[in-house]
Amino acid sequence: MKWKGLLVSVRDAAEVAEALAGGASIIDVKEPLAGPLGAAAPATIATIAAAVGGTVPWTHACGELADASPLEGVSLALCTRGILDYVAAVCAQLPPGARQPAAVKAGLSATAGRGWEAALRTIAGGLPAGTGLVAVAYADWGPVGAPPPEQVIAAGLRVGCTGVLIDTFGKSGPGLFGHARQEEVRRWVALAHGAGLPVAVAGKLSLQEAGLAAATGADVVALRSAVCFNGETAGDRLGKVDRRLVREAAAAVVIPPPPAPV
Repeated sequence: MKWKGLLVSVRDAAEVAEALAGGASIIDVKEPLAGPLGAAAPATIATIAAAVGGTVPWTHACGELADASPLEGVSLALCTRGILDYVAAVCAQLPPGARQPAAVKAGLSATAGRGWEAALRTIAGGLPAGTGLVAVAYADWGPVGAPPPEQVIAAGLRVGCTGVLIDTFGKSGPGLFGHARQEEVRRWVALAHGAGLPVAVAGKLSLQEAGLAAATGADVVALRSAVCFNGETAGDRLGKVDRRLVREAAAAVVIPPPPAPV
């Protein structure tokens, strides 16, 4: 997977066209009404995958790991089954010849102290060939009961994840840099790179913050709110992806190449 540049999260095929026209390098699918990593309906994802075709890699969100079972209070082991069943349902609806998702991700809110690392290992080992698991580290981990980013990053390599996403669970309050200083985010990125894992940085980033996110050394900057327009104003994650805003974001997200070997 080309894990570099600007990732844009979309809700439908029309938004795919806008994102690609604006210069997105990766298309991500999520339903913002269903949470920070809201899982879209498999049929919706299949339609989006068809619209992406072979142009760029695509990924999708699976919701929160702890919510991936219809039963309350169940173990994370059962929740992992829910995640894997959901991914299987998505892949079963993809049109013939369509690419499978390059990666999927599930949030870790309400999993601290509950065997979340073992759950990630099970998911990573149960995904279709060619589909990786991204470990999600929430910058606002404390209030939402998620494990600290340092623990998630360290576990990512051990369990076979193919990347790390630094994000925020909350989408109505401060964004990423309201929860963590740029230096702290840079340290998390360096930890992940030290483990050999590429890093995406997200979390209600504004267009002005997209460049700050890229400057942390991240491989990918992931946006939705900043590139959406609701007919009156930009910055509404429930609005529609707009190619002009995507183009502005793509210009701000300058990912430097890795240093040449000495």
